[in-house]
Amino acid sequence: MREIVLSTRNKHKIKEICQILEDTKIKIVSLNNFKRLPRIIEDGKTLKENAVKKAVIIAKRLEKWTLADDSGLEVDHLDGEPGVYSARWAGKDCSYCDNNRKLLKLLRDVPKNKRKADFKCVIALSNPKGKTWTVEGKIKGYIAKKTKGINGFGYDPLFVVPRYKKTFAELSSVIKNRISHRAKALKKTVKLVNKLIVN
Repeated sequence: MREIVLSTRNKHKIKEICQILEDTKIKIVSLNNFKRLPRIIEDGKTLKENAVKKAVIIAKRLEKWTLADDSGLEVDHLDGEPGVYSARWAGKDCSYCDNNRKLLKLLRDVPKNKRKADFKCVIALSNPKGKTWTVEGKIKGYIAKKTKGINGFGYDPLFVVPRYKKTFAELSSVIKNRISHRAKALKKTVKLVNKLIVN
C-alpha cells in the first residue's frame, strides 16, 4: 500500500477521491490528520499552478509524497469562466448554491446549443523534495437551465453529461466516479504513482 497525502480539507473532495481510489493500492491521508499546517492561498492563474502549489508546499512540509487537485468549470458562452475561480466565483466565503445561482443568472436567456461547458481537473503529484508531475482529466457537457439532483457537490446539479442526459448530481456516485474529469485524472495519477513510488 502506498500512502499519499491529499492536500485538501474539502470533505466532499476527500470523500470522492477516496471512493475513486478505493480499489487501488493507494492509501489517501488528508490534511485533517496533521496539525499546524500552513493555509495555502490558491492564487495561481491556472488550475495547474494551484495544484502544483498545494502539492509542493505540503510535500516539503511533511516530507511525504503528496497529491493535490484543482478543478474548474469552463463555460464557452462565458469565455471559459469561471475556470480557475470556480470555487470562489460568487465572492469570498460563497457557497456552492451562490456559485450556481450566479451561473444560472448569467445564462438566463442563453439557448441550449450555447450552454456548452468543460469540467477540467488537474492533479499534481509531488515527491518530498518538491519535484512534481501533473496530469489532466476533462469531460464535455452543457449547463442545465435549473439545478437537478441531490448527489455530488459544487456545480454538479447544473453540469449535464450528454451521454446520460442527466446532471452529475442526478447520477449515482458509481457512474460519476467512473466518467468524471476527476476520475480520468486520477486514473492517470494511479499509473504515475505505480511508476514512481516503490514501497
